[in-house]
Amino acid sequence: MRSKLEKLKGRSFGEFRDRGRQSASILAERFGISPQMQLETDSSLFRKLDLNKTHSSNVNSLEHIRSRDRPAFYASFNDPGATVAALLDYFPEASDVIIAQADRICDGYFDLLGYENLYFEGKIPNWHYDPVSEKKSPQVHWSQIEEVNAAQTGDKKIIWELNRHQYFSVLGRAYWITKNEKYCVTFIQHLESWLENNPPKIGINWLSSLEIAFRSISWIWALYFFKDSAKFTTRLFVRTLKYQYLQARHIETYLSTYFSPNTHLTGEALGLYFLGTFLPEFKEAKRW
Repeated sequence: MRSKLEKLKGRSFGEFRDRGRQSASILAERFGISPQMQLETDSSLFRKLDLNKTHSSNVNSLEHIRSRDRPAFYASFNDPGATVAALLDYFPEASDVIIAQADRICDGYFDLLGYENLYFEGKIPNWHYDPVSEKKSPQVHWSQIEEVNAAQTGDKKIIWELNRHQYFSVLGRAYWITKNEKYCVTFIQHLESWLENNPPKIGINWLSSLEIAFRSISWIWALYFFKDSAKFTTRLFVRTLKYQYLQARHIETYLSTYFSPNTHLTGEALGLYFLGTFLPEFKEAKRW
């Protein structure tokens, strides 16, 4: 008790208020009364969009994203052909390196955190599996998973590193270089699998707001890499948009203001910045 009281010293009213609000949000989720425990329907998602920015009355259209020129993404995306030509002009060997990396990802092998050839139980990964300890994290509400206890989940950092989906950019670069749709198909299969196996707020991949922020950024990059492929359907885009909205709401609800603010909080802020900047069609975008 004395140790607990010592930890309370010097904490501000603002901290107690924010921690209390987050605790109440967790309880609401666990009792199933929080709106964040389910995805938006098509109609409710539509109501969260600013029609003046979508220029469309149909949320089920990907054409708006494909045709818009604002907001501008990174300059290298303005002309993919010129970007690839410049890359290979300066680094002729880059093509072989990128394609080899992408092919290994297609076969289900990943190099993460100093480990090589990690295999997550299949070509399409098990998103809750640590191949080093061979442990699978439980499918329970994220607040019921102990963040610092590896006995329950194995090494969370390995699982989280995969679930950041930063390798989507490797597939995207290979797609631009080769124009081979297999890299887009792998991206789609992985994204669809993730959406299917990570329902709202269930499992280890909802435990850390920082990890959610990084994943949200990766999905935005992937959108710009693959949005013009015929394989990338409106159905998948809309479902991804629903998850992006939920991830943004989760991040802003559970900001790490009083937990590792020099690392976690800045990463979470970056995730919200990306979501608000590159998905300005959401009414909440300005706040993010």
